[in-house]
Amino acid sequence: MFRSLRPVSRLFAFVALLSSLLSPALAQTGAPEPAKIKAEVAAEFPKFMASLQAICNIESGSADLEGLAQMERWVTERLRAAGMEVQSIPMKAPADHILLKGATLGNAVYGRLKGTGSKKVLLIAHMDTVYPRGTLAKQPFRIDGNRAYGLAIADDKNGVALIVHTVEMLQRWGHKDYAELAVLINGDEEVGSPGSGALLTKLGGEYDAVFSYEGGGTQNDWVRLATSSIAIATLKVTGKASHAGANPDAGRNALYELAHQLMKTRAFGDPAKGLRLNWTVARAGQVRNVIPDEASATADIRANANQDMDQMERELREAIKETLIPDTKVELEFLRSRPAFVANDAARALAKHAVGVFTEIDKSLEIRERPTGGGTDAAFAGLRPKGGVLESFGLRGYGAHTSDNEYIFIDSVEPRLYLSVRMVIDVGRGLVRW
Repeated sequence: MFRSLRPVSRLFAFVALLSSLLSPALAQTGAPEPAKIKAEVAAEFPKFMASLQAICNIESGSADLEGLAQMERWVTERLRAAGMEVQSIPMKAPADHILLKGATLGNAVYGRLKGTGSKKVLLIAHMDTVYPRGTLAKQPFRIDGNRAYGLAIADDKNGVALIVHTVEMLQRWGHKDYAELAVLINGDEEVGSPGSGALLTKLGGEYDAVFSYEGGGTQNDWVRLATSSIAIATLKVTGKASHAGANPDAGRNALYELAHQLMKTRAFGDPAKGLRLNWTVARAGQVRNVIPDEASATADIRANANQDMDQMERELREAIKETLIPDTKVELEFLRSRPAFVANDAARALAKHAVGVFTEIDKSLEIRERPTGGGTDAAFAGLRPKGGVLESFGLRGYGAHTSDNEYIFIDSVEPRLYLSVRMVIDVGRGLVRW
């Protein structure tokens, strides 16, 4: 029923001859011809849309272990059917994590398939979402023109579907001209990957190329060579309780002190460096008629470079030395949750090659070299990479983390699936050099 929604299919057929001329290396190495890939991608479209609808209808918030287990089963079954050896890797947050305190997290699914080529390729995405259970009723999967709406469809259910269908298509062709093709789908990305971050860093040092399938643009297509560093800060204020009506002055109002600290630090940062602080969660008191003796707040902090987080931590620690309410105690915890993604020469070579692949279907692809506030798992994979890491292999879309307006552009499905398959083929065969 989705076939009528494929506005780019005719384009694939029209440029088939041109594509084969643009890709002599692909033809010479015996990989599927570009014309065949285009036809296969067009035929894959309705199956892809069915997969996307199925997984968007699975609620899998980061704390929803039941929903994450359901997603894990879906991914595992599909990868095993495509010939991969698949393992489930349990994840827990560190005991000293500011917010999660050793919590059990969603498992990571790690699939591997040995080949006969020269390079190892890893495809990564995440199956957890920001939405609490029950949100699906308000945001069911639906199609409106060139947009498909769904729960976490842009972040990152489309990335999961693209990876699965990339593996399935290559396996269907019997294409194994890579040293190894691997997949890692984690279930804790939306809370900073506290369990899987170390694994992603380890795998980044073992694979020649890592492709991350976060969203690939809005109106224009892009790939990313940079994402932001993320930190979490918490302030805890300890005061003294007293009767709010009979003897308020005997207390030390922790809420007042917290408000003072938040207003004092709200403008900390440096926009030129992308260094921004936003206090987003606050708590104080238990009942109305007691002066609160405890209050706390949590901040989301972003920066373009990892070292700029040092500046923010120093400024916060200095600021809390001055208090408004006498005899109150202010404590700061500062957690560097996710590093910045900084590209190397290999990543730039991959990005340049991706631009060339996109021209085969008469499409343009931007290379974004500056972070814009978002942080992704490409940063963990890119900390100590063996080769190159490239972000934003997902579909074009908009509205991530919104309750009723998250969508992908349907006409980006076939170009992005084509790009995904071609990049695995080309890298696996050693056609991208750095």
